[in-house]
Amino acid sequence: MAETAKKISMIPAKVQYDRNVKLSEKKMKVAAYCRVSTELEEQDSSYEAQVEYYTSKISENENWKNAGIYADDGKSGTNTKKRADFNAMIQCCFAN
Repeated sequence: MAETAKKISMIPAKVQYDRNVKLSEKKMKVAAYCRVSTELEEQDSSYEAQVEYYTSKISENENWKNAGIYADDGKSGTNTKKRADFNAMIQCCFAN
C-alpha cells in the first residue's frame, strides 16, 4: 500500500509589537499565580510566601510591568473550574 504524503499547514506568527522598539525599552507584562492545595494552617505561610516572593520578584525587574498576582487558596490542582483567580489570569492573557 502506498503511503500518502501528510499535509502540513504553517501558521505564521502574528507580530503584536513594534520590532523597532528595543526590548530594554519595552516593559513586559508579567503575572504570577500562587496556590496551595489545602486550607491547612501549615500551608498559609507557604501561600503568603509565594505571593510576597512573586510580588517582589516582578517589582525588582525594571523591564517588567506587574500584570497581577493571582492566587487561589486551598483549591485543588486537578480542576480549574473552582479556581477563580487562575481563570481570571487566563482571561486577562487572552484579552491582551
